[in-house]
Amino acid sequence: MSENKEQNDKEACTQRCYVVTEEDLPLSCPSRHMRIWDAHPRVYLPIEEKGEVLCPYCSARYILEAS
Repeated sequence: MSENKEQNDKEACTQRCYVVTEEDLPLSCPSRHMRIWDAHPRVYLPIEEKGEVLCPYCSARYILEAS
């Protein structure tokens, strides 16, 4: 199975906290690496200013790792 297929098969919105990097920007929940058929609508999250943000749908916390 290819790496992209494995990433796209990850269940969306199942973790409570995600650490992301600048490579993940623009940040969305669910991320572009998660399957979305069983998740809430994709929403883009403004993480750049404060370094962390909560998803308004699933309350997942995203933390931007310092580079």
